Amino acid sequence: MKITDAATKKSLKASFKDGIFAGAMTGFTQEYFTPFLLLLGGTVRHVGFLSALPNLTASLGQLISAEIVTWLGSRKKTITLFVFLQAVMLIPMIGVALYKHSSPALFIAFVVLFTCFGALANPAWGSLMSDLVPTGQRGHYFGWRNKTLSFVTIGTMFAAGILLFFMKKADVYWGFALLFACAFIWRIISWYFLTKMHEPPLHSPKENHFTLFQFLARLHTSNFAQFVLFVSLMNFSVNVAAPFFNVFMLKDLKFNYLLYTVINLTATFTTYCTIARWGRHADKVGNLKIIQTTAPLIAFIPVLWIINRNTLFLIVAQVFSGFLWAGFNLCSSTFIYDAVSPEKRTRCIAYFNTLNGTALCLGAITGGFLLPVLPPLFGHKMLTLFLISSLLRICVGLTLPRKLKEVRQVEHIKSDELFFSMIGIRPMIGIERKTIRY
Repeated sequence: MKITDAATKKSLKASFKDGIFAGAMTGFTQEYFTPFLLLLGGTVRHVGFLSALPNLTASLGQLISAEIVTWLGSRKKTITLFVFLQAVMLIPMIGVALYKHSSPALFIAFVVLFTCFGALANPAWGSLMSDLVPTGQRGHYFGWRNKTLSFVTIGTMFAAGILLFFMKKADVYWGFALLFACAFIWRIISWYFLTKMHEPPLHSPKENHFTLFQFLARLHTSNFAQFVLFVSLMNFSVNVAAPFFNVFMLKDLKFNYLLYTVINLTATFTTYCTIARWGRHADKVGNLKIIQTTAPLIAFIPVLWIINRNTLFLIVAQVFSGFLWAGFNLCSSTFIYDAVSPEKRTRCIAYFNTLNGTALCLGAITGGFLLPVLPPLFGHKMLTLFLISSLLRICVGLTLPRKLKEVRQVEHIKSDELFFSMIGIRPMIGIERKTIRY
């Protein structure tokens, strides 16, 4: 991949440095909000709200993100403003950890604001980055970028787990305070590099402005609107169970912080190993083909937790999970960049995130209310919830993707051929066997 424009190359370098420190912040926060909430005395219902409310407020906030870009007159200003505010929200979290006796509800409120501010920057960031990266190279570029930055997240997540493991013998509250303090520093450095990016001019005539209701009215005719519906229903199905895997590990399986970190890191590490390869395949066979292949298989991830809770088996299950989610998530995001014109991209990304955030919220709330009344499966109510999530995933994953259309010229390939090429048994021409390293 060659990008020759000097301003574009400078911006992508700045964005990459931003991503390094944003990834470090993610490693110190994303998987540790739930353990800290449980430490504060949070219940399963609190965990449901911890997943639901940030997604709901973030999704509703993004309804106005396109208008904020118009009001500020710049995608870059929008990004830097909300990234800075997101960093600031880590300061009260440090205070909660030091005080030790704060209510779970107060901590959830801070996470809601933290997530919402970060989400408000996303549509503008996606629009800006898609302008900087040429159309036929997005799978390659974003696959390479995400793979490289995943390594940072893996390292910091592992470091955070080790820190909490040893701090538990002294004062684990201080351990969480250190995590949030480091995350604040990483995000401020990330914000600094974002200020160094170049913003290509964007002209958005009024005829490209449309409301969410106008967007929804096109569900029956618009390929992109149907794609958004599919991903939203998939995320609802996933999030019926997803927030409770961490609770299951810490409460039911009694994992310590180190083992909890290793299990979570396995999926992230697998993503690191495979996402660049997914990107190369996406550029050749299209994003939609990969989505159609991975979506039904994602349904079997919760089933693996039902079959066996042995630690080594769960690590294998997480390898399977990371492999599939790497392809699905990468191609879901790059499909948007291909399907939407630059003038409409900020607004479409905002509506995509709004509907998906709402679906994630409703899924978490549904799971939280179902869990107390479900019968146990193999002695655990959560396993019943995992089974429900699996059934919902397979219903969505087998039906809706088949109705979608690829938006660019690509090579045609069968799903089994794609799978064997991905794992290196029968690589496609132009996809080197050596690029898999795991």
